[in-house]
Amino acid sequence: MFEPGHLHIAHPALQPHDVGYDLHIRYEVSQIDSGPGMHFTLEGSVNGKAVSETFDLPKDKAYNFASEASHLLEKHGLPKTTDLHNMHGEYDAMFEDIRHQLHMKSGDPVKPEHLQ
Repeated sequence: MFEPGHLHIAHPALQPHDVGYDLHIRYEVSQIDSGPGMHFTLEGSVNGKAVSETFDLPKDKAYNFASEASHLLEKHGLPKTTDLHNMHGEYDAMFEDIRHQLHMKSGDPVKPEHLQ
């Protein structure tokens, strides 16, 4: 479920070998070392174990939030094969909201050091 500033995604473990998760990703514009960016809070659970993480991304990398969240969630047991982009349209809505909040548009430059 998406609302501006918040995405809730859940996937129940349907089989004994499945990994279930119930996650809330909240975000807001923030000022980080390199200028404007986005502050993310990731809370919830993976297989019943609590998750609480935060991360910041500069404006030109904020679109990459799902990848950053996936890397953090892997440390909590989420399989690498889980695709957080597959959120039934909510990912696209969150992506557009982030672009709107940061006044981003297609073709905006990315700092070379952020490509590493």
